Amino acid sequence: RFFTDAFWANKNPNLKELSSKQKISLSQQQVSEFRRRYGLKLGKDRRSELIVCQNKESGEVMGCAGIEVSNISTPNGKSIQFAAPLMSNLAVGRKFRRKGIAEDLVKATEQLALKSWGYDECYLYVEKANTPAVKLYRKLGYVKQWEDDTATSLIPTSRGNVVSTPTVLVCMKKSLRGGLSIGRFFPFGS
Repeated sequence: RFFTDAFWANKNPNLKELSSKQKISLSQQQVSEFRRRYGLKLGKDRRSELIVCQNKESGEVMGCAGIEVSNISTPNGKSIQFAAPLMSNLAVGRKFRRKGIAEDLVKATEQLALKSWGYDECYLYVEKANTPAVKLYRKLGYVKQWEDDTATSLIPTSRGNVVSTPTVLVCMKKSLRGGLSIGRFFPFGS
């Protein structure tokens, strides 16, 4: 339920609140997706985690982010295909936003990929229209790799249903070992 309210309720700016039908449908789809991504994977690479941030006093979920080793490929699936950490499902509850929780969750997924799994880089896909998320990822050092204009996304409508609509996904990557950051200049003392 947290993810449905924190993520899906913001997908349509013309919609103030999800209908009960939308909440049920999206919650069921999200539970299925989370089980597929982060559940027990017998005989498969088990490197997948859902990191949850909870309020210490109330136990209320404040945010979450997932990371899994997944095949990264270009939209046509022909040029680049390799296994790497893929961060996904970053969401922060409305009343907990602008407090650094999203940044902390991203850093936690990166540390897991680097220190526990031994990867030097992390990938993510974000909808180009999700300007706040794109801005956050850039601030944290993610760089655009390519765009996929053949993608689709689910959008809750004002009529109470959920529809699939075209979107543009941006694939972004970050080096987790540091190094030089292109585009940043540091003044030298004279």
